[in-house]
Amino acid sequence: MESGVIASWNVKEGDSFGAGDVICAVETDKATMDFEAQDDGIVAKILKDAGPSDIACGVPIMVTVEEESDVAAFADFVADAGTEAPAAPEPPVAASSEPTPPTPTPQPASSPAPVEPLSNGERVVASPLAHKLAKELGHDISAIAGTGPAGRIIAADVKEFIPMEQAVASTQTVAGAPAQAAMISEPVIGAGYKDYPLSESARETAARLAQSKRNVPHYYLTVDLSMDELINLRETLNGTVGEDEQIGVYELLLKAAGAATKAVPTVNASWMESVVRVYDNIDINVVVGNGDALYTPVIADVGSRGVKALSADLKAAVATLEEAEDDEGNAIVKELSSNFFKMGTLTVMNLGMYGVKSCAPIVTEPQAAALALGVIENRIVPSEKEDELYKESIMMTATMSLDHRVVDGAVGAQWLAAFKSHVENPTTLLL
Repeated sequence: MESGVIASWNVKEGDSFGAGDVICAVETDKATMDFEAQDDGIVAKILKDAGPSDIACGVPIMVTVEEESDVAAFADFVADAGTEAPAAPEPPVAASSEPTPPTPTPQPASSPAPVEPLSNGERVVASPLAHKLAKELGHDISAIAGTGPAGRIIAADVKEFIPMEQAVASTQTVAGAPAQAAMISEPVIGAGYKDYPLSESARETAARLAQSKRNVPHYYLTVDLSMDELINLRETLNGTVGEDEQIGVYELLLKAAGAATKAVPTVNASWMESVVRVYDNIDINVVVGNGDALYTPVIADVGSRGVKALSADLKAAVATLEEAEDDEGNAIVKELSSNFFKMGTLTVMNLGMYGVKSCAPIVTEPQAAALALGVIENRIVPSEKEDELYKESIMMTATMSLDHRVVDGAVGAQWLAAFKSHVENPTTLLL
């Protein structure tokens, strides 16, 4: 995105706003997005009117101040190339809203990479509220990394800043573990409620899911699967391996998903705006853990690897997240490898362990499909034998969510039919 159009203003000059309030709606060539305030303030001057005219990225669209008494100073302000705003109030100048790229990186919570703190005497770019908070908390604002537009330090950066001496003194964070980079604070107790702070990874996951739900035109397909033959095959395979190499049903289902994707490769794809990109390798993200420890490690090259190798990878991912104890008995979490943060080409989640029969998952961009597996249970189903009407069978429900831009309904149905065939005739997984 190089330019955008202000569709409408939600505030006018002199209006006050708070962090999270929608200032205006910005139209790009791909979508219409809300431009949210990052700090509290007052609109002193609107520099660009709503209308059809394109506004280039980086061009100021308004001036905000912290105090109402400073509004009058900008009554005649014009943002010319060589003109600067009066220095007294030092107002922040808002830029156009962030674009939405076709990558899996979420917009709302994944801010631009923080600018390194300044230690060479250069001017610190920060909002008035950030300056005020830093002074009240006794923080050196030049030591705080900014996450606002162009690396500007905002109030949230000051509130979340942990001084170096405090960080060194803490022993709760495992060095080098990406998922443990930020401390999780104790819940804040209010009048009749508790606020539980979220980790950076939890906020990033939430932002990614929210963006994907907005952008991807989802549709859902569901099928019931007979698990009798698959479970029989599992028992046979486990009779040939040791206790520490036992194969689970989940691993066989992952292999079936890989085989189905080989049969219908157009599901193994991404929407790239002007093209649909179909991938050669089948890399499946599996969902492990829960809460702040929820991750989606990738199982690589599922289509060409054996079930035993897939089982080893899955067990290693689960074991990495298990809590251990150090010499002093303190709980620690093992360092996570890069596989925990890679994006595969398909996601498979197993909710059967929670007794859930079916689930319609969110497709995470840039993937085009996500498969949810339900509980394995005994059901009474019609019998194929002439001398009996019904029989008891081990069944499971699988639901697939698909991106309609990439995979239409007929292709999605072909994938589920191939998946069902491999599950109900698991010897085909050996081919």
